[in-house]
Amino acid sequence: MHQEPTLIKARELFDHLIHNLFETAQREASLYDVEKLIWRSLLELGRLLLQFFIQSQGTGDLGPVLDSKGRTLNRLKTLYFRRYVTIFGEIQIPRTVYGTRENQKHEVVPLDARLGLPDSDFSSMLQDWAQGFCVHGSYQEASKILLKILGFTPSVRSLEHMACQMADTVDSFWETLEAPPAPEEGNIVVITADGKGVPMWKEADVGKEKEGHRRGKGEKAGSKKQACVGVFYTIDAFPRTAEDVVQECLRHQAREDRPSPCHKRVRAELSHQVDGQEVNGKDAIFAWFQDECKQRNADGSKPVVCLMDGDLALWKKLQEYMPGIIGILDLFHVLERLWTASYCFHREGSQAAQDFVTERLRSILNGQVGRVLGGLKQMATKHELRGTKLKQLQAIITYLDNHREWMRYDYYLALGYPIGSGVVEGACRHFVKDRMELSGMRWKPKGAQAILDLRATYINDDWQTFQRYRIKTNEQKLYPYRQQINDQWPQAA
Repeated sequence: MHQEPTLIKARELFDHLIHNLFETAQREASLYDVEKLIWRSLLELGRLLLQFFIQSQGTGDLGPVLDSKGRTLNRLKTLYFRRYVTIFGEIQIPRTVYGTRENQKHEVVPLDARLGLPDSDFSSMLQDWAQGFCVHGSYQEASKILLKILGFTPSVRSLEHMACQMADTVDSFWETLEAPPAPEEGNIVVITADGKGVPMWKEADVGKEKEGHRRGKGEKAGSKKQACVGVFYTIDAFPRTAEDVVQECLRHQAREDRPSPCHKRVRAELSHQVDGQEVNGKDAIFAWFQDECKQRNADGSKPVVCLMDGDLALWKKLQEYMPGIIGILDLFHVLERLWTASYCFHREGSQAAQDFVTERLRSILNGQVGRVLGGLKQMATKHELRGTKLKQLQAIITYLDNHREWMRYDYYLALGYPIGSGVVEGACRHFVKDRMELSGMRWKPKGAQAILDLRATYINDDWQTFQRYRIKTNEQKLYPYRQQINDQWPQAA
């Protein structure tokens, strides 16, 4: 390998680093400063080595003409430079371009195809790193982290655009995912859905914050748009008694042999426009549930259980998309209402309130919902409830009565089905709230859905697989002629 100027610079830089280390070792020095010196030098060394590798490929000159799809393209006279920002820093890449005329579209760029360059100024590795930070925290925070590590950073606007562009390939990536190995699956399929609000910009307010616009008195910053969060997993059956559940819910004494969810996957969908028509986020999630069931329970041998809270809109979607499967009302939403009912008759924190809840929870778990409802009605009459307390109790009675068909807990427990939707509620907090509701944060629909899609990919432990898929897909889209270029490349050497 001949001594090209860039490689010589790289060697000089390395020698200089070694020299500095020897000098530093002779005097008192903080290890922090030494580590920082090495890191910054290695970044510049990496930039030079990457630049040398690119230069070693040439400019992509394959001769005066190039055949492409039955057309003859001419080599344009000018070398065109491309800005390329990597994790090591910025590089300028001179490239030979083929087209019909100098001022017309650049139809084939052999070097871009040879190297598989993305349709962005930012390298695929830098995009991977940047969005890996963006799915966890704000764009501003991601920008600060990159600046601290690399010494430079894409702008916040660039990070936002990068996220939307990267998310465009998430749906097609999900379609490529295969079912987990059968031996690693549980014997019950569980689906669970819930809604979580995402703070959105008002259309009228877009752009005004940067102009120093102040809202008038009583004018709200924006509104929330509900994202439907879905979780799909399998789990082994876990038969238990009503008393087991009472001990767990009220005494916090969970059994140690409780099984864990297997191959949990999460998604979140906002309602959005497609070709001018509104697509409901709930429809998207329940359609996904259908697809997952076909893939992970193809023969229908496993029971499918749907665990949700009392949102009747979600139950309506379940009946529409997956009629006949086992629906279970989340027990913890029932428990919350039992506590509220107890405070209609007893002081908060009292033993009487505790006993009230324990007795009725035990009855509900034993399949005696009707008895509990009748008892609550009798107590309201006996205690002559009035005003707020009466309204609260009537609302609780209505809620339990409306959801009775999904409260067959004695049956569910005997078969070992889960009866609490803590998995999806945890997903709402961790998946949506922890990222989408950071202080002062508001979203536009496209940007919000992009982060939800990317965050789902990260949380599902598919991030690196997705990055490889994204890079390969983009290369195939950008450079359908890549194989032709590689076949001709030795001729240009």
